[in-house]
Amino acid sequence: MKKMLSVYGLAYLGLLLFVLGLQCVYPKLELHLLLNSYHTSLEDTFFKYYTQLAEWPLYILALLPILWKKLELTILFALSELSGGAVLQILKHTFCFERPVSAFEHCQNMALPLVQGVDMHHSNSFPSGHASTFFVFYTCCALYLAFHYKKQNTEQSYGKRVLINVSMLSLLVLAALGAYSRIYLSQHFLSDVCMGSIIGFITPCLIFYFGRKQIMKLKSASLSFFRNFANKSQSYENSSHSSRNALKS
Repeated sequence: MKKMLSVYGLAYLGLLLFVLGLQCVYPKLELHLLLNSYHTSLEDTFFKYYTQLAEWPLYILALLPILWKKLELTILFALSELSGGAVLQILKHTFCFERPVSAFEHCQNMALPLVQGVDMHHSNSFPSGHASTFFVFYTCCALYLAFHYKKQNTEQSYGKRVLINVSMLSLLVLAALGAYSRIYLSQHFLSDVCMGSIIGFITPCLIFYFGRKQIMKLKSASLSFFRNFANKSQSYENSSHSSRNALKS
């Protein structure tokens, strides 16, 4: 499992170091324009709607494993999002940094590219909540994928390992695209997105490492509750059906 997760973790670490290096080389506003200088109508449409996944669709997707009795993934996401969200809100209201649209109002010689139809925010920029949610969701998926694959496969063929590694990198790409959408739409600076991704990456890893046994216990308790509820509902329906038959007779 550790070997499979190392692909996701090392790739993220490399991306993070690259991003931190950019922030050391370029001033904040210039770096934002550099990362946001090329716009097309296709990219405008894609990032405008892709960023909205972090507002509610990812939460719906996180509930779907319940249908296949994979409740541990939903619990992991819920605990990670609540914990990471608490840290994020504390930081947001502690620093109260300006958003790009407000920061560029003081720079007459710099034009900020904007996407039509996007409601712009002006305050509480650091860190990015959307970036955190994207990384929480896809990191939870990576953790669960590695855990489930390790549990189901004692012998790992070369082809399966390649497929898992490609899946891990694909999850990271999806998370990074979600984070970058906040820069593309000029809702956040790179530093905001960077910290949001760190929160979104570390929180699920910590919860999974220290609390996976408790998560499995919560899963068992929840499944027992649903089974008991289903059994009681079935018993009530059977008794009601019997009562109606008795009245008819």
